[in-house]
Amino acid sequence: METQFLIILVLAIIFGLYMAWGIGANDVANAMGTSVGSGALTIRRAVILAAILEFSGAFLAGSHVSETVRKGIVDPALFAGDGLSFMLGMLAALLAAGVWLQFASLKGWPVSTTHSIVGAVIGFGVAYGGISAVHWDMVGQIALSWIVSPLLSGIISYLIFRLLLRHIFFKHHPLRAAKKLAPYIVFTVFAILSLALVFKGLKNLNLDLNLPEALVVAMGVGLLASLISLWLVSLMPDQEGEDKQDDQEAVTDPSVVKALEKAIKHLERVHSTAPKRMKRELSDTLDEVKRLRFESQRKYEFHTNTVEYQRVEKLFVYLQILSASLVAFAHGANDVANAIGPMSAVISVAMAGGASIAAESPVPLWVLGLGGIGIVIGLATWGWRVMETIGHKITQLTPTRGFCAEFGAATTIVIATKLGLPISTTHTLVGAVLGVGLARGIGAVNFSIVREIIISWVITIPAGAALAIAFFYGLRLFFM
Repeated sequence: METQFLIILVLAIIFGLYMAWGIGANDVANAMGTSVGSGALTIRRAVILAAILEFSGAFLAGSHVSETVRKGIVDPALFAGDGLSFMLGMLAALLAAGVWLQFASLKGWPVSTTHSIVGAVIGFGVAYGGISAVHWDMVGQIALSWIVSPLLSGIISYLIFRLLLRHIFFKHHPLRAAKKLAPYIVFTVFAILSLALVFKGLKNLNLDLNLPEALVVAMGVGLLASLISLWLVSLMPDQEGEDKQDDQEAVTDPSVVKALEKAIKHLERVHSTAPKRMKRELSDTLDEVKRLRFESQRKYEFHTNTVEYQRVEKLFVYLQILSASLVAFAHGANDVANAIGPMSAVISVAMAGGASIAAESPVPLWVLGLGGIGIVIGLATWGWRVMETIGHKITQLTPTRGFCAEFGAATTIVIATKLGLPISTTHTLVGAVLGVGLARGIGAVNFSIVREIIISWVITIPAGAALAIAFFYGLRLFFM
């Protein structure tokens, strides 16, 4: 192999790892950000769990055939007979996307890694072949995802959270209501997540399941999970021993409240038949007993509801962690291609001596593993920055709210994938968190942060393109 191609090969591995690091630092945090924000997971545990699932998704279910140019933005035939320019362009795209992702992660902006590499490919395509070299209709579809993804997931998450409020939190006994609904919720969650995994996370394994077959599998998984949850919920007591308190100053026994109610009835009867000289004193006594009854009832109900709300949130911790885990696995399986696609394309052309440029190129197993490692390192080092934005800065999250956001995002992925709508996982999750926040009222959302995030989405493609053009010309000066 010529020295020039060997240098390009080494640069492809370095830039590919850098891009994968950027994916881990920015995109992966979306899947776990809600779990960290709600307190379901600590940052340390979220990083460990996401690292395992992202690497597993990338290595076990990542695509073994990569598109030469992502999303059909530029026709590979444009570079026929000029393999060196193609390789330099892909190197420039990887470096540009990596730099933009690093900058966005530094700012805590959750941006789309797919849009980052697409913007970079547009940049070197324009630099090499002019404006006409880019398929602008495809770019238009991507721009449409800025609206479709967050709007659809926001609406779904809003409706799910309002449903939980109405059927659980607004009930007199929220824990009892949650236990009744748990099997149905678990069935729906597992069915939707199974569909998301089949359509989004395992599509690279070529399972070739059509919609009816996927629905049967998903419903089977959902039914099994709901039966298990029904058994587990039946083992749960309505009130844990640790919830009972002996401190009567803090919590009034319900029997005391009933005794006070009986005393009020007796005093009212005595008051109605008592002589006039006693009525005033009896009225004062009656008012005092009523006050005691009101205070005792209020303290009892407040304590009971607070404890029940806490236990309802505990129920949803497990569902939230599960949904976040499957989103992380699906993300690793799909978005690792944003790094290894251009990298494997450069490697295949370099190995062929720059002679042939195929529309698709094989992805060696070691390249998949390399991409997975890069993602894990990025998550472990800088992932907390975007987690902070998703989990804390947009709106305050609890396990139920975080679950609604994750579940809304997963549902959106299933719907959009089957309808062929352009979608971004990042935009979907941000929209879902925003929807949950709006379900609590406009005041619950930090719109200054939302404005920053939307601006970062809009400038992702032009920023990637501008950086790629600069790097492309820089590399050409060095190699040509």
